[in-house]
Amino acid sequence: MSLDSAQQDSKGNMPLNQKADDDKALLSHFVRPLEKKWRAGILGATGLVGQRIVKLLSNHPWFELTEVAASERSSGKRYAEAVRWHLDGAIPENARDLIVKGLDPTLDCDFVFSALDSSVAGTAEEDFARAGYPVVSNSKNHRMDAYVPLLIPEVNAAHLEAIPIQQKKCGYDHGFIVTNPNCSTAGLVLVLKPLADAFGLEKVFVVTLQAVSGAGYPGVATLDIQGNVIPFISGEEEKMETEPQKLLGKWDGSRFVDAGVGLTAHCNRVPVLDGHLECVSIGLKKIASLREVQEALRTFEVDAELAALPSALRHPIVVVDEENRPQPRRDVDAGAGMAAVVGRVRECPLLDVKLTLLSHNLVRGAAGAGVMNAELLAARGFFKSRVDQSQSVEESVSK
Repeated sequence: MSLDSAQQDSKGNMPLNQKADDDKALLSHFVRPLEKKWRAGILGATGLVGQRIVKLLSNHPWFELTEVAASERSSGKRYAEAVRWHLDGAIPENARDLIVKGLDPTLDCDFVFSALDSSVAGTAEEDFARAGYPVVSNSKNHRMDAYVPLLIPEVNAAHLEAIPIQQKKCGYDHGFIVTNPNCSTAGLVLVLKPLADAFGLEKVFVVTLQAVSGAGYPGVATLDIQGNVIPFISGEEEKMETEPQKLLGKWDGSRFVDAGVGLTAHCNRVPVLDGHLECVSIGLKKIASLREVQEALRTFEVDAELAALPSALRHPIVVVDEENRPQPRRDVDAGAGMAAVVGRVRECPLLDVKLTLLSHNLVRGAAGAGVMNAELLAARGFFKSRVDQSQSVEESVSK
């Protein structure tokens, strides 16, 4: 398949109008009709990832942005005044006049996205969860916590079963924390999932070429990155070597059991704006031909529940035949940035198979991942209206 044809039909191999009709039917089966949208807040709304979430929520069918929060220096300002907007297009109208709040867990919303810097995310997310807010986090702080799901819906949706135990262990009521993985881990694990299911995984060797937007703003100094490659990203290799074990592992009803895959990573920063390219060699447990590997990737399809989510792609992995693809400049926006694009599937003389993959670090690896996680949580009934909760408390007190 060429990537151009894949992008014309990024949600599956059928006409888009047919896909829309089918998704409406799926939505009515798996998700209760929405009388009103869930009210969302964003912690860290002025940063790059926070801005992406703001943009993704501007016309979201399930979520309405009602609160934005950031550091004290932004608190009290209109969002349009507080943010240095880096994305294409204007600031969405629904966000422009929102007043930026601080990080006190008193926001007028049903749940929060966290795009906070790791220096403050850990405590702030716990405070919000303790106050009854579901926290959908992009930050690293709680990813490897014992009872916190590290979630890619297409990979390990069953890990949400850990939430009731998290609430019990941590003393949360309606609140909880769910995280998405590191931006370079996200694309890798999405591609490894069908191979793990079909053939089993023994060893994975990955070299990343990571975009500068992954460093946030202001990010890497121009004189350091222009015409250069930096072969070090603090903490990145450690995250890539540990997070896939949890993502590809199991929730056994009481704890997460790691996948036990041998995995090593080399992470590099390159002068590319958006899109993490990864060169991967994979050792399989079962013998498989290249055709079988390509077929497993090309036919990977989410189930009906996930296909009904607004951000989901029915086929989230796009396999391209061109020998010089994927490329960040040309391919990063495949599937509205939610697809992993795979090319150059070939034999590996050291392991079994090697390939090149590309994913959008700020969409698939961050903001879009968080929004899709929130959609799955909403579809499965994990969100409660805080208006309804407060009314219930008032009614019980009055009695």
